Amino acid sequence: MATILFWEKPGCGGNARQKKLLAASGHAVVARNLLAEPWTSERLRAFFGARPVRDWFNSASPRVKSGELRPETLDEPAALALMLQDKLLIRRPLMQVGDRCEAGFDMALVAEWIGLSPAGGEAVDDRCARHPGPHQNRQHGYIGD
Repeated sequence: MATILFWEKPGCGGNARQKKLLAASGHAVVARNLLAEPWTSERLRAFFGARPVRDWFNSASPRVKSGELRPETLDEPAALALMLQDKLLIRRPLMQVGDRCEAGFDMALVAEWIGLSPAGGEAVDDRCARHPGPHQNRQHGYIGD
């Protein structure tokens, strides 16, 4: 099983469910505070891979939900600069196993990447229970926020 570096927002119920599923699947979860981490643009960028910039953002963030910030209008440097200033904008969790980094919690992706136990519990994603996201990928049941 894998040792997962897991950056979370402390107190986030969604992150707690994700860690519980990972642990029930036999993985060692090393939780870290996303908000206290001294991120750099280069380090943070590694978590987003080929995803479009709009998918880098936590759509439950107050600035995104209010429309103050429209991620789809940003280029990579501007998006990263904003996230370094306001870490609540970052889609979470951020996870790293070895050299591979991922943002968000898509069960199908995580299962393919490191494995998830069907007995691990209910399905979880990176949706905030209090703030459902506007996007859903029907193939994976992924809610984007």
